[in-house]
Amino acid sequence: MKWIPSPPGHVALFESAVAAFPKAERKKMFGYPCIFINGHLTAGLFQDRVMLRLSGEDRVRFLKERGHRVFEPMPGRPMKEYVEASGDQLADPQRLTTWLERSVSYVHSLKPKLKKPAKKRSGS
Repeated sequence: MKWIPSPPGHVALFESAVAAFPKAERKKMFGYPCIFINGHLTAGLFQDRVMLRLSGEDRVRFLKERGHRVFEPMPGRPMKEYVEASGDQLADPQRLTTWLERSVSYVHSLKPKLKKPAKKRSGS
């Protein structure tokens, strides 16, 4: 399965929206721009869609909206606690910021993810 790049407009919208969260770490996941809080993937782009990690209550609310669904980067492989919407569904910057705020707030409530120790290289 070949993944497509995110449209430049979606990337610009996402980058503009995440600027409101300066403490979020910016990294790529699956080759797409994402933000991490305390080591946890919080939100990002995936192809032409936006994905968010939300609390159970917020996931229920989010999934009631047309075009929103559970995030599955590969068919049949849903990611626990993550949802997605087409970029068009979240093209409204205020709406995107509202859902990002909910995602960031939820992830801040989680224990920080511990960094794994570096693997020892064999043969050294």
